[in-house]
Amino acid sequence: MKQLTIVVKPFVAEAVLRALADLDVTSCAVREVKGYSRQKSYLERYVGSEYSMAFLPKVEITVCVSDDRVDEVADRVVGIARTGRMGDGKIFVLPLAWPDALEF
Repeated sequence: MKQLTIVVKPFVAEAVLRALADLDVTSCAVREVKGYSRQKSYLERYVGSEYSMAFLPKVEITVCVSDDRVDEVADRVVGIARTGRMGDGKIFVLPLAWPDALEF
């Protein structure tokens, strides 16, 4: 099992959730979060690199899927959420370990 943490712009969150439902990903956690990155052209310089001081609204969607479905789910989310502009979002994939006693 893998946990996918998907961070997207708020206006694409519903489309991502519909796509997850179409893929039979039936349970997820949705949170409103703030993103911190190089966006909105409000940039500062620190030791030769630029960074942003702006916190922008994002939506974080956390789902758990089997190992063989990770690529399918991630590809569908990227296809929906990618606009080609800075700040489209991120997908983090983390392994999950289930003790034998909890498998069902």
